[in-house]
Amino acid sequence: MTPTNNSPIDTAADAARSAGDKIADAASQVKSKASDLGRAAVDKIDETRTAAATGLESTASALHSGGEKVTGLAHATADKLSSTATYLRNHDAKSMMDDVERMVRKNPGLSLIAAGLLGFLVGRSLSRNA
Repeated sequence: MTPTNNSPIDTAADAARSAGDKIADAASQVKSKASDLGRAAVDKIDETRTAAATGLESTASALHSGGEKVTGLAHATADKLSSTATYLRNHDAKSMMDDVERMVRKNPGLSLIAAGLLGFLVGRSLSRNA
């Protein structure tokens, strides 16, 4: 039997170092997967924003072409839809998120009310579908 130079403290330090390395590797993998998911979400948003803009413009055009049946309110709605479509075409997901962040910082109270209302509506729609 050969004597070993490893004391219990050295063995514990090696085990702790090994566990730390494993935790660091796992954290790195989680961070990488989260980053990949974030990039995929941004890519999907960028893919669909042009289609959404086209839909908004066609709705705006239909409201404008309604002739005398369409009231001023419908024209105003059509104008808003058209400007939203233009915004979607001219901004990518990152710049839209920057705009939202700027708006939330400028109007925190209104943003909280809007977030609460949106959460309520989403929760209600999910509870009906369940």
